[in-house]
Amino acid sequence: MISLLREFTRRSGRSVTVLVMDDSDVEPPTPHAVRPRAMAWAVGLAVLVASIMISLVLLLSPLGAFLPGYAGEEVFRMARQNDLRMQALTDSLERQQEYVSRIRNMILGKVDSSSWTADSPAMSSVLEAGETISEPLQSADWQVHEQPAVTLGRLTSAQSNWPGAGSVAIGSMMAGPVFPALPPVEGFPTRGFDARTGHYALDIAVAEGTPVRSVGDGYVVLVDWMHDGGQVIAVQHSGGFLSVYKHNSVALKRVGDRVTSGETIARSGNSGEITTGPHVHFELWHNGLAQNPKDYLTGY
Repeated sequence: MISLLREFTRRSGRSVTVLVMDDSDVEPPTPHAVRPRAMAWAVGLAVLVASIMISLVLLLSPLGAFLPGYAGEEVFRMARQNDLRMQALTDSLERQQEYVSRIRNMILGKVDSSSWTADSPAMSSVLEAGETISEPLQSADWQVHEQPAVTLGRLTSAQSNWPGAGSVAIGSMMAGPVFPALPPVEGFPTRGFDARTGHYALDIAVAEGTPVRSVGDGYVVLVDWMHDGGQVIAVQHSGGFLSVYKHNSVALKRVGDRVTSGETIARSGNSGEITTGPHVHFELWHNGLAQNPKDYLTGY
């Protein structure tokens, strides 16, 4: 076969005669006049036409989806949807980061009292990061957290018996965790709530490594190391409640974890620069206002 092609190539410009005969037959051979160049053009044209026909069939039929690198209308539609989803996810992450940043500022006491009004939402009154707190803590806006610290817009005649200082919160009056709740740890209270000095918490002395429990169902929104509070973990509950646990030796949950009431979320410790020994610094916030934890816990 190769020798025949060589002969055609060598005589491409001339007409040649091809004899067709059967080795098993005694019939005389049949001569055919062939021009190699014309035959090559005919074969090439046939291959080109066949290629065009196959390409049109693939492009105009569902079979085109199997071609490497070919993207149909469905692929473009999915790509547009994925692009929109990525943009929405980016916006959601930015809002979440801003929300966590505001919670961190709120935990650190960076609150602007001038922005508090009866109709202001809790998170709108939180300052941006960048401020520092000197020790001993002296809160300039302690009046807004003075007990009972209740957002004025939530007070109605049906809520006239909202718990005040020294009273016990009633769980049926709020949509958040069930109060009174079990304390995060069983220990000895060493320091109470004092809005004037910026101590918006109840300190409970316990042995290092004691399990620290969440006071209600919710989601972990902050796990971080802070200069004064050491290892800090915060849980967002429904109804606008946020619980904060400081000075832990280790956090057992990550941001975004779902936790249930009484679930262990950390181990107590003595972390942070501002501490007097192993204890749990427990804060409870409602709509951005600090609450006296003793009013919401059993046994205190």
